[in-house]
Amino acid sequence: MRYGFVIDQRKCIGCHACTVACKEENQVPLGAFRTWVKYVERGAFPHTRRHFAVLRCNHCDDAPCVTICPTVALHRRPDGIVDLDGARCIGCKSCMQACPYDALYIDPASGTAAKCHYCAHRVEVGLAPACVIVCPEQAIVAGDLDDAASAVARLLAREEVQVRKPEQGTRPKVFYLGADSAALTPSLQAPGERYMWAQRPDDEASLVRMVASLERRDGDAARARAVYDVPHMVRPWGWKVSTYLWTKAIAAGVALLTGAGGGLLGATGPALSLVFLALTAALLVLDLRRPERFLYILLRPNPRSWLVWGAWILVAFGAVEALAFAAVVAGRPLPGIADVPVVLLALAAAGYSAFLFGQAEGRDFWQGALKLPHLIVGAVAAGSAALLVVAPAWTLPGAPAGTGTPATALVPTLMLALLAHAVLVLVELLTRHASRDAAAAAALLRRGALAWRLWGGALGGGVLTPLALLFVAAGTESAALTLAGAVAALAGLWLYEDLWVRAGQAIPLS
Repeated sequence: MRYGFVIDQRKCIGCHACTVACKEENQVPLGAFRTWVKYVERGAFPHTRRHFAVLRCNHCDDAPCVTICPTVALHRRPDGIVDLDGARCIGCKSCMQACPYDALYIDPASGTAAKCHYCAHRVEVGLAPACVIVCPEQAIVAGDLDDAASAVARLLAREEVQVRKPEQGTRPKVFYLGADSAALTPSLQAPGERYMWAQRPDDEASLVRMVASLERRDGDAARARAVYDVPHMVRPWGWKVSTYLWTKAIAAGVALLTGAGGGLLGATGPALSLVFLALTAALLVLDLRRPERFLYILLRPNPRSWLVWGAWILVAFGAVEALAFAAVVAGRPLPGIADVPVVLLALAAAGYSAFLFGQAEGRDFWQGALKLPHLIVGAVAAGSAALLVVAPAWTLPGAPAGTGTPATALVPTLMLALLAHAVLVLVELLTRHASRDAAAAAALLRRGALAWRLWGGALGGGVLTPLALLFVAAGTESAALTLAGAVAALAGLWLYEDLWVRAGQAIPLS
């Protein structure tokens, strides 16, 4: 048994009865929608035509939201309905990033995710979903796709249908009959700040302006126009996620460079790593809409989610670093072999986010293969810069007279890491991308509204400036220039992570 929908857009009159019925049946709060009708227009007056698209959760057979959910709040039932248990949800918003269809939202009352659940409470007692009952044109057909005698299965057998974003491989179970392709594909719609009867919210309007400036450069003015839609959360992951990537890079990078703390800078390495690891954990918890439930990741884990694997890695990494710090403070540093688990866990802590963002399948820009090596390189750069900031005048064991500062060993490391970081940024932005959405996000960074912050800030101020300062400092042995270069490098690394997270979320999903 696999429940699904066929939506006959040839019959739909855009009356919004399905939207209203859904909101009433499920007590959907004001400003949120589980099903909605989007209007798209083609042509120029007086030769125009309006197309409707009824949008909702697709109850995918291979649902990425189920895979990424860390607490099994989202699950696929035996009847094919993708349902959500609000009592387990921690409000991490990862499901919103994983869904290619923009079907989930955060309920303002409960702080948990919510979406269409096929009116499962009605289906279980033999009733049709509320949207099916209320549709005056019978444009919404629901039923068991595996039952050849059902109306929905008969429609699929004799009619040509389409689904939204088939290239995502999610195997959606909402099929559209007679729909205009532009109404189902955001990349085929020209962005606009206004609707027929309203303006977009300020955050959406600013995002539209950002994308529209790129489209004007492309000269693509012949596309369909979205003239009515509902509001959507523009950026589910904001500065806390960007900063989490940065603090985690510092914690992991310091551990990579100092090992178990028996050599370079003694206890400073594990101590600094633990401080930034604590900041990382705090940012992750604070970004949850239900932070009091953060332990659910460990107590009710979904082993397929990289959020869970990341939590396990950070816990293990923190435990090993705490042990190394305690051993150094007690005057009994761990043996050299202890560097092996420290380095392995540091690499895992730095790199696991690449797999987490990879599970965010709704964001094509985040699916690139370069993110894992980029995170490792970023960790080396951030770790060396952080060590230069906290200990610019400490002597290294065995260093020749006059050259015994951490800058002697760490400055070349930082410079090489910054060069590698810049090369990876350029490769990611200048090479061909697998999808139009990914290419559009890269274009925003390369030549769009985010370009000045990338070229002038993340690369100019965060790579070229530190390289120049560190080069001069190496010749003059200036601690002040070394410190300035390290601080500039750290600022540039944070700015790049923030731009990368922003660009990935700038392209609309519905």
